[in-house]
Amino acid sequence: MNAKEAYVLVIDDDPSNVLIMTELLYQAGVHYVNARSSGWEAIKLSESMTRCDLILLDIQLPYEDGYAVLTQIRQTPILSDAIVVAVTSSRDARMKAQRAGFDGFIAKPIDSQRFSQQIQTFLDGADPWAS
Repeated sequence: MNAKEAYVLVIDDDPSNVLIMTELLYQAGVHYVNARSSGWEAIKLSESMTRCDLILLDIQLPYEDGYAVLTQIRQTPILSDAIVVAVTSSRDARMKAQRAGFDGFIAKPIDSQRFSQQIQTFLDGADPWAS
């Protein structure tokens, strides 16, 4: 999928992380970006969405962790087929995220040089766990 056609949802409680990811998504060519600070807000937003292709989900949210939010996403019709990528500063979370059913992983701090390539890998449907 071409980045400029993708609809991306960022779920992160840290406004500076949201700003960084949103800006990097725009630089990667994504035109449609929405952001929410909690899983609950994202699920609520989905009621008015027509599609969602990619979700960048922070694992360490204040009221429920990203694993619980992933379960909700998979049960929400408009979000259930989206590519869901775990975003976290925890180096130990990569294997746990893969086992939990995330479709990919991005480590914080975000590497701005690699971010665009990572996003395109997810949108292309390539196996991000292979490397």
